[in-house]
Amino acid sequence: MPEYQEPAAAATPGIHPDDDLLEFVDGPEGNADGGGSTILMPWRVLIVDDDADVHKATELAMQGLLIEGRPLSFLHASSAAEAREMMRREQDLAVVLLDVVMESENAGLQLVRQIREDLQQHAVRIVLRTGQPGYAPEIETVQAYDINDYKTKSELTRTRLYTVLTAAIRSYKQICALEINRKGLELIVEASTELSRLRGLHRFAEGVVTQLCALLGVLPEGLICAQAGSEGPGDLCESRVIAAAGQYGSLINSPLADVQVTHVRERLTQCLRERRHLFDEQHGTCLYFGLSGERAMAAMVDTGRELSSMELQLLRAFCTNIAVGFENVLLYSRLLDQAYQDPLLHLPNRVRFIELLDQNLRDPSGVTLALIDLDDFAGVNDAFGHSFGDLVLRAVAQRLGECLGFNTAMARVSADSFGLIGPDSLVNSERIRSAFTEPFEVAEERLQLSATTGLVRLTDSNARGSELLLDAQIALKRAKQQHRGAAQYFSPEMGTDARERFKLLKGLRAGFEENRLFVVYQPQVDLASQRALGAEALLRWRTADGTFVPPDQFIPLAEQSGLIISIGEFVLRTACHQLKRMEDLGHQDFRMCVNISLAQFRHPGFIATLQRALQDSGINPRNLELEITESMAMDDGELVRQLLAEIKRSGASVAIDDFGTGFSSLSQLRQLEVGRLKIDRAFVREAQNSSAGLTIAHMVINLGRGLGLTVIAEGVETEEQRQQLLALGCHEGQGWLFAKPMAAEMLETWMQEHKHAQH
Repeated sequence: MPEYQEPAAAATPGIHPDDDLLEFVDGPEGNADGGGSTILMPWRVLIVDDDADVHKATELAMQGLLIEGRPLSFLHASSAAEAREMMRREQDLAVVLLDVVMESENAGLQLVRQIREDLQQHAVRIVLRTGQPGYAPEIETVQAYDINDYKTKSELTRTRLYTVLTAAIRSYKQICALEINRKGLELIVEASTELSRLRGLHRFAEGVVTQLCALLGVLPEGLICAQAGSEGPGDLCESRVIAAAGQYGSLINSPLADVQVTHVRERLTQCLRERRHLFDEQHGTCLYFGLSGERAMAAMVDTGRELSSMELQLLRAFCTNIAVGFENVLLYSRLLDQAYQDPLLHLPNRVRFIELLDQNLRDPSGVTLALIDLDDFAGVNDAFGHSFGDLVLRAVAQRLGECLGFNTAMARVSADSFGLIGPDSLVNSERIRSAFTEPFEVAEERLQLSATTGLVRLTDSNARGSELLLDAQIALKRAKQQHRGAAQYFSPEMGTDARERFKLLKGLRAGFEENRLFVVYQPQVDLASQRALGAEALLRWRTADGTFVPPDQFIPLAEQSGLIISIGEFVLRTACHQLKRMEDLGHQDFRMCVNISLAQFRHPGFIATLQRALQDSGINPRNLELEITESMAMDDGELVRQLLAEIKRSGASVAIDDFGTGFSSLSQLRQLEVGRLKIDRAFVREAQNSSAGLTIAHMVINLGRGLGLTVIAEGVETEEQRQQLLALGCHEGQGWLFAKPMAAEMLETWMQEHKHAQH
C-alpha cells in the first residue's frame, strides 16, 4: 500500500501556514506546561496501521498538544489482529485511528464490527484512515459502520488531524459522561429497590450509608444522624446517630453531642442547622434529608477527593429519592405500631398477642393463657367519663404487671379485656384475683374493681393463635355465668360444645339463605266442640342431607346471633300470606298465631315490619295474633305497653305464651292489652300426673278467666287431658290429639275435611 506522505511544510511545527490558526483555536491549551504543575490523565489513542512511519508521523504531529485540557497518550498496533487483542486488555481508549487496508483489503472494517459487536466497546471513537481514496465509498461506509469519521491520509494535516481528534475526544467525553450518568441513575434505582426491602429505620439508614458509598465508589465509611426536631433544627440533644460504618461504627445510638470526632460532629450539626448539603474535599460530604414534621436526617461519608459535577448531580437525585424512602420507612414504623400496639396503654394489641400465642405454642408445657375482663367497666365510664376510664385501664395494666411479673406477656385484646401469657406459677386464677384485692387509686378516687377470667393451659388445647384466644373466651363466658370475679379454666369439652354451636349457627345462616327453613301449621280448636279456630305458625329447619334440627336447638342460636330478626320477618310474612289463602278459601274467621321473639319485639323496626306484612298480604288484621312470652310481657313495662298499644292500633291481637312459667305481676297483667293466655304444656302434663300439678293448672286457668282472658292449653295429647282441661275451665286447646304440625297444603285439606265433619 502507498506510504503515508506528511506534507513537507508541516514536518516541523511552526512552519505550516495552518499553525497560526491552530494556535488561535487551541489557545492556552497549546502550551505543554499549561502554566501549572497539575498532572493530568492523558487521553489514550490507539493507532492501528501496518506502516511504521504513520505511527511516528502521527505521534510527532500531536506532540505537546492538549485536548480538553489533557495531553494525548498513544498506543500502537500494526495489524487488526494485534489491535483486537490489545483492546481486549485496554478498556479506557478514547480514540482508535484505524487504517482500512492492512492484512486484507477490509481488515479495518472487520475490526470495527469486532470492536462494536464482539468487544462491546461503544464509547471509543473510531476514525478510519485510508491511503487509497475511493477504495471504500465514504457515504456507504459511514452508513454501514459505527465510526466517528472517515478521512484519507493525504488530507490529514496537523491542524486537521488535531480537529478530528478533538471532535472525537469531545464525543467520547460526552458519551462517557452519559454512561456515568446512566450507571449512576441505575445505581440509584437499584439502591432504592434494595432499600425498599428494608423495614425499620436503623436497617434502612445502614443501607443508605452502604449504597451512598457504592454510588461514589468509596469504601463504606460514614454515618447517619437522625433529628427529632422538637427543639428546632440542629439541636444536639435531639439528634442521635442511627447508622454508622467503618471507623464510625462505635457511634451507633450515640447522641450527636457525644460524638468525639470534632469535624464529624460540627459538619453534621451545621448540615442540620442550615438544612443543606455540604461538600468538602477535606472534611467529607454531608447530605441533608428534610422530612415532614420538622424532622431531618444528615448523612456524612468520607470521599477523600473533590466530587465532579456529575457526581454532585447524582447525589442530589439520590437524596431526593432517599428522602422519600425515609418518609416511607417512618410511615411504615408508625403503621406497624398502629397494627401491633395499643395506642393508649402502649401494650401489644390483639393482633400482636395472637402472634405471641403462636410463639409460645412451640413449647407449651407449663404455660397458661388468661383472658381478664373487667367487670362493669362500662359503668365506670358512664359514671366518671372516658378519660377517667383510660386512667383506670392504665392503673389495671400497671397492677397486673406488678403482681404477675413483667416476664409475662401482657396485651390489651379489647376495650376492657387484657390477655396474659406466661408460666403457670405466675398466670393463674389466685394471682390474678389477688391483683384486684386492694382498691385502685385513680385521680384521687378509690375504686374497688373486680375481673372475671378465662384461663387456658396450653397443653389442654389443640388450637392455635386466634382459636386459642377463642378457647379463653369460651372459658371466660362460663366464668361470667357463675358470678363477678369468677375464674374458669378451659376444658376440651367446652371447646367441643362451643364449636358445635358455631357450626350449627353457620349451617343455620346457610340454610336460611338457601331456603331450607320453612313454616308448618298446628291447628287450634275449641276444647268443648273441637271446632277448628285457627293455627299456630311454627318454624322448621331441614338440612341439606334431609335431617331435621329441633327448634329448641337452633332458635336460641338465631336469637343470640341476631339472625332471628330476618328469620322472624320471614315467618311473619309467610304466615300472613297463608292466612290470606285461608280467608280466600272461605275460612273468614280463621286465626293465625305467630311467635315473636324478644329480639324482634324490641327491635326499632318491628312495628313497621308488622304494618308492611299486613299491607302486602291484604289480610283482615283481626285474624292475626302475635304470641309473646310471659317474661317478655313483664320486661320493661312501659315499653311493652307502648308496643302492645301500637299492635292493637294495627288491628292485630296479642297472646301471652308459656303463661305460668314466669313471675307475672297481676297489676301489670291487668294493664296489658292482650286477649289470650296460653298455658305451657308442662302444666298440662303435671295436671294429669299429680294433685299438685292439677292444683297449679287450676290456679293458672282461674287467673286467666278472672282477668277476662281466653285460656288455651298447648300439648294436649290425650282425650283424658282434654276432659280434664274442660273441667278446669280451659277454653281452647292445641296438640297432637287434634292435629300434628303440617305443611300449608295439608292444613288447607285438613280444614276442609274438618269443616265437613262438623256439619
